[in-house]
Amino acid sequence: MSDGPTITTIAERAGVSIASVSRVLNGLPTRENTVRRVLSAAEELGYVPNSVARSLKSRRTNQVAFAMADIGNPVYLAMVREIQPVLKAAGYRLVLHSTDADVADEIDVLRGLGERYVDGLIMIPLRVSEAHLKAVEAARAPVVIIGSVPDGTRVDNIRADSRTGVRLALDHLHSLGRRRIGFVNGPLDTVPGSARSIAYAEALTALGLPYDENLVEIGDFYRAEGAAAVSRLLARAPDLDAIMCANDLIALGALEVLRRNGRRVPEDVAVAGMDDIDMAAAVWPALTSVSLGSAERGRAAAELLLDRLGNGEREPRVVTVPPRLVVRASTTGEETP
Repeated sequence: MSDGPTITTIAERAGVSIASVSRVLNGLPTRENTVRRVLSAAEELGYVPNSVARSLKSRRTNQVAFAMADIGNPVYLAMVREIQPVLKAAGYRLVLHSTDADVADEIDVLRGLGERYVDGLIMIPLRVSEAHLKAVEAARAPVVIIGSVPDGTRVDNIRADSRTGVRLALDHLHSLGRRRIGFVNGPLDTVPGSARSIAYAEALTALGLPYDENLVEIGDFYRAEGAAAVSRLLARAPDLDAIMCANDLIALGALEVLRRNGRRVPEDVAVAGMDDIDMAAAVWPALTSVSLGSAERGRAAAELLLDRLGNGEREPRVVTVPPRLVVRASTTGEETP
């Protein structure tokens, strides 16, 4: 008596390897031609597919991917906490992918949508290249981009207004009497680095302050790299009385460096960051920060993707989440209710 079809007999009928059959039946990314051959052979042999195989045949996986630069970044974790429940309530699982901000990896993720391992993708690229835009345009599944893309790009887009956010922080520092306001940024070839660099220069002009290259330092959006950049800035401009940091991780590094150098915060140097991560309120002095609505952006991205999955023909939408200044002890010396 036959035990029924096995992956071996399916592989023989489909003319593919056993490994390829296993990948298809387990829902792993596989070329579309291979998926068709395996499922056709399985049906001919009377194989009863599991739920993943059935989803492949129906071209639905009930999974959505979230591709981000660094899975350990608190900003992305805040987004995940909002994205997941929205998708779960709609019957979708969330798959996380860390790209290490590698452009080639992000392009590969976009092109891989043709393999239908997920029904849609939320992506937050730090750099947006022509290759990104072409891959988004050719994507075989719905995509939502968190972060600015060129106007007219035909993709659902969730944006933060970091330029207004920088202005809020500098206005606040200026109102406290700070006039030598340093700026520690991330790489200028990134979307946030470019936007925040422009915003810093614009804010100084609006406040009637001169732009001084000695007050600007470029590092990276991580704590250790931020601390190193702040050390270089202090060595070059010891008379600064405030530091605006392009994100909170850099700002946390700034607090460490200032403490090591015997500089009191905020008496000697006021410090402000961006993103308002959970740690900003937990350190001492608690960090003044510009909230860019990480949770709101995550939730909006999930809702926009679900709407796209239900209505694939509508025009792309752009949603901008406004910033909010959260004042704490690192600039005022006391908590503000």
